[in-house]
Amino acid sequence: MGYTALYRKFRPLQFSEIVGQEHITKTLKNQIISGRVGHAYLFNGGRGTGKTSAAKILARAINCLNPKDGEPCNECEICKGAITGALTDIVEMDAASNNSVEDIRSIREEVNFLPTKAKYRVYIIDEVHMLSTGAFNALLKTLEEPPEHVKFILATTEPQKLPATILSRCQRFDFKKISNENIIKRLSIVCEKSNIQITKEALNVIAILSEGAMRDALSILERCVQDGENNIDEDKIKDLVGIPKITYVHQITQSIIQYDVDKALETTQTVLDEGKDINQLLWEIIKYIKDLLVYKATNKIDFYNEEEIIKIKELTSQTPKEKLINLVYQLSELENDMKWSTQKTIIFQAGIIKLCNKQVEVNNNIEERLNKIEKYLKGGNISVNARNVVQNSTKTTMFNNQQTVAVSSNDIVKSANTPVNKRDSQTTTKKFSNKCQEYWPQIINDLKQSGKIVLYTNLINTTAKEINDMTVGIEFLNGMTPFGKTVLEKPENIKEISNLVSIACGKEMQIKYITQNNTANIITKEESLKKLANESDIPFQVIE
Repeated sequence: MGYTALYRKFRPLQFSEIVGQEHITKTLKNQIISGRVGHAYLFNGGRGTGKTSAAKILARAINCLNPKDGEPCNECEICKGAITGALTDIVEMDAASNNSVEDIRSIREEVNFLPTKAKYRVYIIDEVHMLSTGAFNALLKTLEEPPEHVKFILATTEPQKLPATILSRCQRFDFKKISNENIIKRLSIVCEKSNIQITKEALNVIAILSEGAMRDALSILERCVQDGENNIDEDKIKDLVGIPKITYVHQITQSIIQYDVDKALETTQTVLDEGKDINQLLWEIIKYIKDLLVYKATNKIDFYNEEEIIKIKELTSQTPKEKLINLVYQLSELENDMKWSTQKTIIFQAGIIKLCNKQVEVNNNIEERLNKIEKYLKGGNISVNARNVVQNSTKTTMFNNQQTVAVSSNDIVKSANTPVNKRDSQTTTKKFSNKCQEYWPQIINDLKQSGKIVLYTNLINTTAKEINDMTVGIEFLNGMTPFGKTVLEKPENIKEISNLVSIACGKEMQIKYITQNNTANIITKEESLKKLANESDIPFQVIE
């Protein structure tokens, strides 16, 4: 006899063996006992939840010669013929490959004939949502008024694709995802009968990986014994399905939290050398950080052993909840970036380097606070009268490590209105002979009007002058703060300012930042890329 897969070998033969669907099996048994079996059923649910098994048991139960408490005996001639597939009165059809009008018309012709042996002719149509529109229309009349000796059992994972006319003619039963507890119980029975030695941790891993599908759980278990070894532990399962060891995931997460870029990249390379999928690694890191959040909030967590829980407790004690939440979002963005890249490993490693850069996180936090100020200003919370008197003079304080800067909303609004003031603009024009000074206040005002408050607040006390026909210098009379330097030298901000200057000049222009000591720093795309490469310790070379 040929080899039989575990999910087929241990397919339930009675309603009592179907795991996790007691709300359905109880109703079906009561209908059989009372003789109130419907003419059409729709079994809906996720993969591997027992739809087809329940359909086969129901087909045998209503035809069984010796039923007991609504269950088939599985011993009579009808039951044995149905189990072996020899009984022609129970017809199984896969609508995924038999979805044409002709396939349904053949059923319409067959239903007029009486069953050969059984009491009822039963049609089990799996993946019924795959039928064509014409096939549904052909099935409709037969499904509405079938002969008394015909029963239909439809099974689907996507009931929303079925026409309402079909749904209204069926008794619908929704199969739930099977709980991890029930999957573990069933797997324990299968392992016992198959002489498979498996640890509790391994059973837990299989249950989680199966995501509520018993068939998937049995398939994973089967893969674990294909090498002839009947001893299964947690590591063996993870190796087979390509999951990185939890030790590596913990090390990478810890390195990110502690800004240890060398350790993070070293561990990542180790995982890649073992042949693990980079997408799977990222998914595991996101899931692990999510578990850290759950543990920090509830002090409870599944799936981990005692040693791993100790490490999790240690990590959560030194990590704020807000940081963990931000990491989940940042890693999710990294996952999205990797989807559209052909160099997934490079994108992943660059993302890890960025997460391990403490200065980047500090700047992001400051930018986040400034963005809040932008929204506050845009919301109209600060109003101005004709004399620049602020009705709401609330002060906003921004903290940047050792430096505290108090910004008065009164000062902000006064400065914001300076470029708009016609008299002030004329005064500025008289003080400087070159023409770029005429449009520079308007450029600053445009940044404010377009909501670029971060750029606006860093440029309000600057002047501009044309150095040559290709370059405009931006002078910082009061010098440039470290944070302002970080913001203004970002490539996207350089591009924004350069575009506005170029539009005003009518030709492409570069910009220079001129600080208090009159030293000019030309900012080009090449230099901004070089700066980013140097900060990330990436070799940089310009090829002409």
